[in-house]
Amino acid sequence: MSDVTQSAENSPSNEAPPPDQRELEVARLNQELETARRRVNELAQAIQAGERDREAFKVRVQREREQLLDVEKGNVALTLLEAIDDLDLCLSSADDSALARGVRLIRDGLVKKAEATGIERVELVGRQYDPNLAEATDMEVTGTEADDGKVLAQVRSCYQLKGRVIRPGRVKVAKYVTPAQA
Repeated sequence: MSDVTQSAENSPSNEAPPPDQRELEVARLNQELETARRRVNELAQAIQAGERDREAFKVRVQREREQLLDVEKGNVALTLLEAIDDLDLCLSSADDSALARGVRLIRDGLVKKAEATGIERVELVGRQYDPNLAEATDMEVTGTEADDGKVLAQVRSCYQLKGRVIRPGRVKVAKYVTPAQA
């Protein structure tokens, strides 16, 4: 035999593979395709989860930053509030002189600036005593049961910033005692 005849016998034929082999090959390729699609979906879901986590992290960091700024605003505001309290103390015994009117104007200006930053004064007189808002510095006995636990007087004002107490007030609280039988 010649080399040409021998190489023709050894070389694969250009004929199509038998139908069984083709079906097996198609099934194998379909399975690989399905596996690749599942892997792509898993990776896409992982990327989406990573994006959601990143967005949640950004929101949390922003919220924590705002809370930290509010705490710092509150700390700075305490100094301003002490000055307002000192002016209130001065005005409590002042007459209607020009000096007293000037001090009152300064005090009112400071209060407006405090309110502009979100600081609000909480009025406690007449409300039920709440230990989250004020410290009870004095107690007065009352014969009226309805007044039990109510704030009678405010020694120092309570202030809040965005719903958070930055300085508790100091108050006088009523305590009900049953009248003695004679």
